[in-house]
Amino acid sequence: MRPSPVPAVAGVYGWHFKQPPHPVLDAERLLYVGIAPRYMANRISTQNLRKRVRYHYRGNAAGSTLRLTLGCLLGLELRRVGSGKRMTFGKVGEATLSQWMADNARVCWIEQSEPWDLESQLISRLDLPLNLDQNRHNAFHGRLKEMRAQARERARELPISS
Repeated sequence: MRPSPVPAVAGVYGWHFKQPPHPVLDAERLLYVGIAPRYMANRISTQNLRKRVRYHYRGNAAGSTLRLTLGCLLGLELRRVGSGKRMTFGKVGEATLSQWMADNARVCWIEQSEPWDLESQLISRLDLPLNLDQNRHNAFHGRLKEMRAQARERARELPISS
């Protein structure tokens, strides 16, 4: 594994894409922000910018709302896996998504010791169509929420994937 330029610290990260994941979205503009770690009143999070960004690039839809959103927008088939409670795009779909992200996704970040306040400010002030949480005011929110719900509904009708 090659070294990551992303620091292993707390902060806010933002995603933009050379090719947008959906025709109504613009290329080369900020579409999503996230944070690491999340605010947790009851325990200490072990997440940091490097871990979260790496997971978004290489993980699966069950652990990354960004991957779930991108896969749904790109038309990948969501499937139930394992015990049937988790949903991913399966081995092939996740690999396809990882390759699409490697080709198109770009990430930027800012170090911030308590990133949740900055994340809320960014979501309330910027047009971030891929963020669902705290973002009902966005014009794309309803469409994205519906696409994700339809993908989950279809996945529940399919057999559990290995």
